[in-house]
Amino acid sequence: MKHSDDKEWDIIDEDLYEEIDPEEMYELVEDERQKLKEKEKREANQKKKPLIPKWGIWLIAIAMFIQVITILPQTFSIPAIEFIQTSARLMQDDTVGQYREAVVVIEGEDNKGTGFAISEDGLIITNYHVIEDQPRITVAFREEGLYSGEVVETYPEIDLAVLEIEAENLPYLKVSDQNGTEQLKNVLFIGNPLRFNGIANEGDLIGKTQLSSWEKPVYMLDAPVYRGNSGSPVIDEQGEVIAVVFATQKNEMYGRVGLAVPIEYLKIYKQ
Repeated sequence: MKHSDDKEWDIIDEDLYEEIDPEEMYELVEDERQKLKEKEKREANQKKKPLIPKWGIWLIAIAMFIQVITILPQTFSIPAIEFIQTSARLMQDDTVGQYREAVVVIEGEDNKGTGFAISEDGLIITNYHVIEDQPRITVAFREEGLYSGEVVETYPEIDLAVLEIEAENLPYLKVSDQNGTEQLKNVLFIGNPLRFNGIANEGDLIGKTQLSSWEKPVYMLDAPVYRGNSGSPVIDEQGEVIAVVFATQKNEMYGRVGLAVPIEYLKIYKQ
């Protein structure tokens, strides 16, 4: 499903956007993870007084900070830097870890995206454009392994699809029964951006926008969204899925934003 419009601000990108080099992003995120582990180890095992006075430590920290902010913006955007820092922090959270177990890689012959289980017996939600025209679909869980996916329902009008795999006792995410609000702080989304699998990040729902090719408005997500995040579940503070990432848009008011389908639309179309 491709969307287009004559208005500059109504053009969306289903392939999502990349502002950085994937290889370098991968190395940076891995570095951040290692730094977090080393920091926790030092805090737990090392209680010695620092050899350098506190004022000396602050001077070094300031010098390093100036060096970093001087170098990084030449290559990476501010959202990319936030992506690295936030992802590294969230990956240490046990609750996020539980959510990640239910998020899967959806892979066809020439396409890759994200999906998530909504039942323990193998129902999977993803974007329609992720599985469109794919003769064979593989669904990969972090722990449970690989499964062959069968498309059982498609809703091109809202860019969603339901897959089914033969499995039992799968980890899954609960779908919200509430209608989403216009704005919501600190929502979580998990997907497979760039070279990564099961990467968590967070942002804010900042309102809805009406696309000319859609009958209903969709959420705008102020967060770093990259290629591979298509099909990522957007999770509220109650741990329930309230939307599904499907594209990005250059918005006149907010700049580049992620777009997400409110999950209640799936219920309406299923009726």
